[in-house]
Amino acid sequence: MDSWIRFSAQSQAKERVFRAAQYTCTLLGYTLQKGGAGVELLKTVKQLEAHVSLTRKLMRLGNSAEAVEAAKRAVHLSDSVLRLCLTVAHLNKAMYFACDNVLWAGKAGLLPQLDQVKWSQRSFRYYLFALILNLTRDAYEIRLLMEREARSSHVGSKATWTSSPPSPHPSSLTPENVDLSDPSSLPGAILPVRLRRQCHLLVTVLRSNPPLLLDLLKNACDVFIPLDRLGIYPTGQGFVGACGLASSVLSILTIVHPWLKLKP
Repeated sequence: MDSWIRFSAQSQAKERVFRAAQYTCTLLGYTLQKGGAGVELLKTVKQLEAHVSLTRKLMRLGNSAEAVEAAKRAVHLSDSVLRLCLTVAHLNKAMYFACDNVLWAGKAGLLPQLDQVKWSQRSFRYYLFALILNLTRDAYEIRLLMEREARSSHVGSKATWTSSPPSPHPSSLTPENVDLSDPSSLPGAILPVRLRRQCHLLVTVLRSNPPLLLDLLKNACDVFIPLDRLGIYPTGQGFVGACGLASSVLSILTIVHPWLKLKP
């Protein structure tokens, strides 16, 4: 098992390159079709995309074992939210890879009676659920970091306030009958200030945490692929190709520079 997992990890970079090539073909085919290219050229691009996709599926044989091992490691995380999101996400990825392997066997002719449409839809459902859990994990980590940043900023501003002359208390500047704990009762001028403060915290957190930013962008790009394939939110081949290419490039970056990979 361990030797197979090491082999899968070594082939991951090649699989990402093939993934980038596949979605490049998707985007290229859409661009050529919009530009009025010839039928033969479009057919060649689609065949190339199909061959690259089949090669990718071959390279992902056995990735289910790696996903199961990742789920076993995630079970021991101390944070309950991260433990739940990562464990279930890895298990869904394991099921996605298993369905993808069955689909490869059908396309390769090993299972000629296989209902490829049904298995493709099934694999994309597992993929979508895994991506939703990954996005939930990203949102959770962003919230924790924003709260930490807000506390540190509050401590710093409090230290500055104690060393400077006192200013009028905010309550003295607040209109009567306004409950500061209830945002719905705040005047319209105060809400944009709070919104700007939250946006500033978000930008600060993402700027200081490149792995989290890359993971968020990668998952946000990837989620449109199963949404389109399942017909939940159709976006078209061009948008799917652009999103797939962008997420593939981000994945390659995390492989080339391991410190950019979000942990755990």
